[in-house]
Parts: sequence; C-alpha cells; structure tokens
Amino acid sequence: MKDGQILTSILSIVPAFVVALIAGRFIIPWLRAMKAGQTIREVGPKWHNSKAGTPAMGGLVFILTALIGVVVLGLIYGSWTSALVFAFALIFGVIGFLDDFRKVKKKQNEGLTAPQKFVLQLAASALYLYILYRTGHLTSRLWIPFTGLGLNIPIWVYIPFAVFVIVGTVNAVNLTDGIDGLATGVTMPVMIFFLVTAIGLKKAELAFFPAVLLGALGGFLCYNFHPAKTFMGDTGSLFLGGAVCGMAFALDMPLILILVGLVYIIETLSVILQVGYFKLTHGKRLFKMAPIHHHFEMCGWTEVKIWTVFTCVSAVMCVIAYLSAAPLR
Repeated sequence: MKDGQILTSILSIVPAFVVALIAGRFIIPWLRAMKAGQTIREVGPKWHNSKAGTPAMGGLVFILTALIGVVVLGLIYGSWTSALVFAFALIFGVIGFLDDFRKVKKKQNEGLTAPQKFVLQLAASALYLYILYRTGHLTSRLWIPFTGLGLNIPIWVYIPFAVFVIVGTVNAVNLTDGIDGLATGVTMPVMIFFLVTAIGLKKAELAFFPAVLLGALGGFLCYNFHPAKTFMGDTGSLFLGGAVCGMAFALDMPLILILVGLVYIIETLSVILQVGYFKLTHGKRLFKMAPIHHHFEMCGWTEVKIWTVFTCVSAVMCVIAYLSAAPLR
C-alpha cells in the first residue's frame, strides 16, 4: 500500500465537502421546483407538521458527490474496489429513490410496498456478497471482535446469514432518519471508522469510498442540520445503509456492525419492543413513541440535543470498535 494512496484518501475529504456544498446549492432548489416536498406521517409528533413541504430526496447531494469522488480516485489509481462498494450502496439508493418518487407522485407518505422493497434488497445483497466472495474480498470466516479468532462457517450458511444482516442493518439506518440530521450525524463517525480501519488493514483501495462519503456527508449536514433545508429521504438513508454494510463486508468484518451500528440497532429494537409490548398488553406502550428518538422528543429533548447525544454515542462506539479490531492490524 502506497503512502500516496493513504494521503489522497484523507485529503479527499475536503474536496468532497466542498463539492457537496456546491451540489446542494443546485439540487435543493431543483427538488423544490419539482415539488418533491416531504409528507409528514400522521402518527408522528405534531410539531413535525411544520416540516411538511421540505424537499426530500436530498440524499442525491452526497450520492452524486461520492460518485464523483470514487470515479476520480479510481481513475487516478486504477483501483475500483471502492467503486464496487459504492455501486452496492447505489442500488439501495435507487430503491429508496423509487420509494421517494412514488411518495412525491402520490402526495402521500407511502411509496413502494414492503414486499417490493424486501425482494429488491434481498436480490441486491445476495449479488453483492457473491461478487465479493468470487473476487476474494469475502471469506466465510466470521471474525469475532476483540479477538484474532474467527468461526469457519459453511458458505451456504454464511450467505443467508449475511443477507439477513445486510437487509436488517439497511432498514435500521432508514429508521434512524427521523429528525433533522440524525442519520447523517450518526453515520459520519462510522465512515471515519471504516476509513481508518481500511488504512490500518493496508487496504487503501477501500479507504477511498468512506473518505469521500465522509466529506460529502459533512457538506450535506450544512443543509440537513436543524432546521433542515432538505431531508435525505429513503434515497439517502437506504444508500447510507448500503454503504455501512458494504464496507463491513468488503473488509470481511460483519460483526463489527454490532459496535459501529449500535445506534441503528437501538432504534430498530425500540420499534420491535414497542410493537410487541403494544400487542401483549392490548394497547399499552413501552415508549411514548417509537423509534426511540421520537420518545426523547416527547420527553422534551430538542432535536439538536438528540442529534448531539446520538452522534456522540455513535462516535464512542466507533472508537471501541477500532480498539476491538487491534488484533487484525
């Protein structure tokens, strides 16, 4: 691994940030002109009604920025491994775009049906895992964090397990996108982790994607932070879910998602627990509202406070995840 690749990966964060800032200046007005306004869920907090009409599909800002960055770095170094991870995330972004587009077209908060999204996500996950396996980036050895040990699993068992993990994680990231800037803030430390880990494992070609996405998310956050001028929509949140999973499996360390993705997991568990408790108690609720970020909203936390706390939790877990990977470096 050349030092130049490492330096380029780190330095690419800055131009990606600038490009995202510039892209937002054009994409957000275009979305507004296209009347791609967000429809607020009827069951959400009442004060979110004031956000109705805020342009959705803003995830296009960091998706297009990441595309430019990955292509440019790929051409410079002749390495397209990061492009493979981007392509995988992009498939999920396209699924999200179709979902958002149908919502905008119908002017209601319903897009693709759950079965439609599930089948598309399953197919994308299986294809990506197959390509990684065939190209030697993925093994069926399940590395255990904090150890240098791994479990050798038959590939016919590993692939279904991996598909389940990917689909679950992607939709967990989607659930996290519920208040201004939350999914963006929580995911930025995760991209820092993958960037530093790829460099530490001497896989600089995999450092390009998290680096440019980190910069792009920073630029996007300038528009997405409270009060948001645009929402990423399913276009952005599903892309981010694909990016997180794509990096974890490309680095052959899927169990690291338990650590770096703790916030996503908690968000999902809060929904599962809420639904389960509601059914068991015939109408009682465990939380004031789920996902859990809405519970804290109902408890009087501001969106900025929730963003700060959740992002800090994500950052701390990413530090722990980095320490857990020490035996691999």
